[in-house]
Amino acid sequence: MAKTTALVLRAPRAVLAGAVLLLVLAGLYGATAAQHLLSGGYSDPTSASARADEILDDTFGRGGMQVVVKLDGPPGMDMSTDPQAQQVGNSIVAELAAKNYVQRPILSVWGNPELAPALVSEDSSSTLVIATLDGGEEDAPAYASEIEEQLTGDRDGISVRVGGQGLVFNQVNEQTTKDLAIAEGIAIPISFLVLIVVFGGLVAAALPVVIGIVAIVGTFALLRVIAELTDVSIFALNLTTALGLALAIDYTLLLVTRYREEVTRGSDRPAAIVTTMATAGRTVAFSAVTVALALVALAIFPMYFLRSFAYAGVGVVVVAAAAALILTPALLMVLGPRVDALDVRRPVRRLFGRAAPTPQPIEQTRWYRMVQFVLRHALPVALVVTAILLVLGAPFLGIRFGFPDDRVLPPSASAHVIAQEVRDDFAQDLSSTVTIVASGVGDSHSLSGYAGELSQVSGVDSVTTPTGTFVDGQAVGPGSTGDQRGDVSIVSVASSAEPMREDGRDQLDALRAVESPDGVEVLFTGLAATNADTVDSIYAHLPWVLGSIAVATFVLLFLFTGSVVLPLKALVLNILSLSATFGAMVWFFQDGHAAGLGTTATGYLVATMPVLMFCIAFGLSMDYEVFLLGRIREEWLASQRTRADSDHAVAVGLARTGRVVTAAALLMSIVFAGIAASEVSFMRMFGVGLTLAVLMDATIIRMLLVPAFMRLAGRANWWAPGPLRQLHDRIGLSEGPGPDAPVARRPSTQEHSAEHSEEEQITPRIG
Repeated sequence: MAKTTALVLRAPRAVLAGAVLLLVLAGLYGATAAQHLLSGGYSDPTSASARADEILDDTFGRGGMQVVVKLDGPPGMDMSTDPQAQQVGNSIVAELAAKNYVQRPILSVWGNPELAPALVSEDSSSTLVIATLDGGEEDAPAYASEIEEQLTGDRDGISVRVGGQGLVFNQVNEQTTKDLAIAEGIAIPISFLVLIVVFGGLVAAALPVVIGIVAIVGTFALLRVIAELTDVSIFALNLTTALGLALAIDYTLLLVTRYREEVTRGSDRPAAIVTTMATAGRTVAFSAVTVALALVALAIFPMYFLRSFAYAGVGVVVVAAAAALILTPALLMVLGPRVDALDVRRPVRRLFGRAAPTPQPIEQTRWYRMVQFVLRHALPVALVVTAILLVLGAPFLGIRFGFPDDRVLPPSASAHVIAQEVRDDFAQDLSSTVTIVASGVGDSHSLSGYAGELSQVSGVDSVTTPTGTFVDGQAVGPGSTGDQRGDVSIVSVASSAEPMREDGRDQLDALRAVESPDGVEVLFTGLAATNADTVDSIYAHLPWVLGSIAVATFVLLFLFTGSVVLPLKALVLNILSLSATFGAMVWFFQDGHAAGLGTTATGYLVATMPVLMFCIAFGLSMDYEVFLLGRIREEWLASQRTRADSDHAVAVGLARTGRVVTAAALLMSIVFAGIAASEVSFMRMFGVGLTLAVLMDATIIRMLLVPAFMRLAGRANWWAPGPLRQLHDRIGLSEGPGPDAPVARRPSTQEHSAEHSEEEQITPRIG
């Protein structure tokens, strides 16, 4: 790190000029990244339902995204029999049929009277025309938007509106782009104002913003490159913006704080920069690796929605860390003393007639006294705080996962409005239909017995095969022509069960339990099957994800501390903290308390979001863990290593880092709060959840549970088996003296006071 910094300092202006050139090129290339990203990716492409969808598309040209055209007549009109309604409906069917991206068949009550319960409202005042679209998640949403633009309006007194899955995806894309601009508009200016207070000057406050912009722009360009190679979710942009700015603030705050400390000690500025990068810079690099490893675990999941956050997360961490480690020393070198220019604290003090704060010994600071209180009452503090977190996390035991639908949009969105009207006013909802793709069918009549058994499952209204329609085990009508190609047949199960709720899952299990004919392979698809397959896939991959994060975190913290106890403590406390956060998410967004914080509660959480939030929040908590343990361990190694020294190291380490961690958490929570303004419900949950997780981690965990645990553990905090201790001696990572260094005396109170004086100049009090 010192050698790299020395290279940067030889030509800092050339480094900055090169960075500006790269930033412009990346900005031009990445400006259109959103146009290359997709709004889907929630389902497992290797699942049975995905394979069924692929067969439907390849063999029958069906199974694409659904578009729903809703026709509402004037009062008293029966939409199923009125000639005027039929004329308007048939004209819409003809317009849809003329489009080469609309699949067949196109369903309407006039062409498919047997589907009247699903196509005509219970009061007969509304009817639906339903089609599916080619193009998948990449093109179908744009096609749905085109259909909406062309068909929406009044025709002969009949209101025509468009909804359906394709339009949901399109409106989610558009809403996400708007929300991203709003989040940036909220986070960047407010963060800058807080940074002015934290850094004490306009120039220094601008440094994290510059690094954050570089990280965001660079990652946008990187995501566009990745999107040329594989599917990437548009929601990765939200993570890029939030995490890029948040990490830039964290890293720059740590670096500038250490730089000012070295300057205060009397080092010339070039030497101070080198020392800063060799110490705090190594912490930044180590922290970046820790966060990146927590996020890269998301690539284990097969859903590209989650994999996209691995791409974006690792990309933004790498770019943010590289920008902080390369550009910060260059900027500090070019700015020189001007980095402290435009200090806003001096005129404020003059305005109120206050003198500069008098430096205090570190033992007299509020942070030190607070930690000492916790250390004196470690057991009751640990028990009470743990009990509170367990109570907050109790709702998490009732968590239910599901697949996102139109209700992720705000209630005013047209796709949401139409879908809700269908749920409320129609006897059947075609989105509840379970489609079975049967392969290896020699004679379609062999499906009759199978269909009869399916029709007897609770909640099944009817079962349609190529040869007949069955209700309660009896054939009641003709089948659906065109539902057989070679030895592949389609069996459609009309259901009254809500596919996203427990009754839908129970019905699906009962349908799957029906034995298929000999030699026939059946694959289930539809909303219920896709939802079940997605949830099952997440559960199947979750142990690998959590295991990889736990192992990576344990190994890295062991290399950093030389202890096996502290990594275990970090894992347990993080899980405890995150369970409380997830409990709040269930209480608000699943169960709908506090009106779901302005969202539509569906009785479940979007299955991918808790996993995503866990990986991000876990990585960020390790960020603070590294900052804190680094200072505690430095104090511990410089002591006589007694039980009292362990308590003193904890108190001093927390007192030294308390303001920095609190300031970083406050700024990071502002960034995530910008995402909480999103109108897409699961992104609002994402923003609220991460805001709570960051604030809870920086306060309750770091300031209460960590010192309480370390007091109870005493010298055992630093224990490791002999072989592991020897391994750490050879390859451990540390900024302080190594384990084999001579035991140094503990710094005197006057020295602590001097160090605290430096911190008073570096970071104002926040608390």
